[in-house]
Amino acid sequence: MSRRRAERRFYSTTEDFRDPYSRDRDRVIHCSSFRRLEYKTQVFINHHGDYFRTRLTHSLEVSQIARTLCKELGYNDTLAETIALAHDLGHTPFGHVGGDTLDRCMKNAGCANGFEHNFQSFRVVTALEKRYPNFDGLDLTFATLEGILKHSQPYRKSFIPALLDERFDLDKHPSIEAVIVDHADEIAYISHDIDDGVKYGLITFEQLFESELAREVHKKVSAEGLDVGDELYRYRFVSTLIRVLVTAFLNHSAPNTQEGVQCATIDAKEALPVGFEPELATKIKKLKKLMFHKLYRHEHISSKMFGGKQCIEKLFDAFSQDATLLPEKFFLRQQSHRNPKRVIADYIAGMSDRYALKRYRELYGFE
Repeated sequence: MSRRRAERRFYSTTEDFRDPYSRDRDRVIHCSSFRRLEYKTQVFINHHGDYFRTRLTHSLEVSQIARTLCKELGYNDTLAETIALAHDLGHTPFGHVGGDTLDRCMKNAGCANGFEHNFQSFRVVTALEKRYPNFDGLDLTFATLEGILKHSQPYRKSFIPALLDERFDLDKHPSIEAVIVDHADEIAYISHDIDDGVKYGLITFEQLFESELAREVHKKVSAEGLDVGDELYRYRFVSTLIRVLVTAFLNHSAPNTQEGVQCATIDAKEALPVGFEPELATKIKKLKKLMFHKLYRHEHISSKMFGGKQCIEKLFDAFSQDATLLPEKFFLRQQSHRNPKRVIADYIAGMSDRYALKRYRELYGFE
């Protein structure tokens, strides 16, 4: 890729009646990868129940929380919304298990860089989505691209090309908006995974009350006159948990924020001006650890994810053995690509859960 083309991709702006970040947001929402998030697993495979969150609903919840945090702290809520909506575009089917499996398949095939969903999200908006005749990607602003690439630490990874390090300075924090998205992501998935897990009997509130943070939330909900057995208790618990975390984030961050100060000036090893106070951060970490052991490792989830893992492994094997099984545009792209396995990974990562299962059944004689 020539330097001139790189400049075009990373810095282009187009005259438009929208502000640049609103334009970025609209381009993300209208891209194919965003629509496919509707049928990609968050934690619970959604075709086993209509209530479960998907990557799409998760992205919407993250964007809502990120907008609120940015508005209250005086930062650009549209930029945060855009980063939030795009941050999971690179996720595979079947959640994190799918990404881990695809990473292992790539490394076993001799591709040392493997697969990483955050970097894949960046590749989606800069290379894989095709919307313009003269260059690849969605033609997003630098701040949006930086937020997608660097919204979660660590920023520096061995497989990120030197050109991107030069452009985005991986030794510096991204915009404060991108940092806020990372915290909004944490608030969203903790709360909605509890909601989904309790709804389908995969974890109980009694188990959650092993966490000090959960007990504190329970005390607040109980003050409303509700008990665990009440019909509205789960809704109020989840809502109160979000309110507690959002309020705590704002209270701790507001005194540290200064107008005009950008995270891009702060070394990645230095403390950030926004976040949770240390005591609450420890409580959140302990709640997440409890959920990992009691919820994410539940037999029901493990069995469904085992099937998803087998699906991705078999698809990767099939396309590696016979490239003609790929759709025409991927087959043609593979013929000229310096890393043909990367093309296979791109194809599989872009699949929804149901499409991956459909292709698996087609290729292995189950239909």
